[in-house]
Amino acid sequence: MYNGKTILGLIPARGGSKGVPRKNIRNLAGKPLIVWTIEEAKKSKYIDKLILSSEDDEIIRIAKEYGCEVPFKRPVELAQDNTPGIEPVLDAIKKLPNYDYVVLLQPTSPLRTVEDIDGCIEKCIYNNVNACVSVTEPDKSPYWMYSVDDKDQMVPLLDKEEEFTYRQEIPKVYVLNGAIYVAEVNYLLKKKSFVSEDTIAFIMPPERSIDIDSEVDFKLAEILIKN
Repeated sequence: MYNGKTILGLIPARGGSKGVPRKNIRNLAGKPLIVWTIEEAKKSKYIDKLILSSEDDEIIRIAKEYGCEVPFKRPVELAQDNTPGIEPVLDAIKKLPNYDYVVLLQPTSPLRTVEDIDGCIEKCIYNNVNACVSVTEPDKSPYWMYSVDDKDQMVPLLDKEEEFTYRQEIPKVYVLNGAIYVAEVNYLLKKKSFVSEDTIAFIMPPERSIDIDSEVDFKLAEILIKN
């Protein structure tokens, strides 16, 4: 609880990941990937209840083993490749309705810390906004990005009024890193998205913003954890 607001923590983890099969429970530096998120979330000063949403029996067993509650089993139809990511969240808050805010913590962000989690919650509720999500600076700026037409002609991705010679001159931009999503429950039920014109940003450093979606991501995460 923070400032009198009750907070539900939600970890979504389906069993059918395609890019890296069974990635949510694959070993990362000595423990299943999902456990990195469970352990940090359990340290939160503000999350009143931490739950898992999954259709997979093995993922559910491991989550329970590490102290994460599983009050229901996710319907299989909400665990498909084409299921919008917001649907399991809406399903969870409808089944557990007595919370003011929900915090979505994807297990593919193992390097986020409890300080990141609580900092994002604080920023959202203290500023009395409907939603706050974590972002980071990308390693490549869209100001230096191009599309290529059917004649291999390079077309700037953004309309630029001035050219930038040095990286330091480029305006700062940020990208969603997938680590933390916080929103007021009634707002989320209405908008069906964490990101809208009302959303504010919680900035995280690149080294804690890795989002595991490939074998290379796994290797990079292990290197960062070990060092």
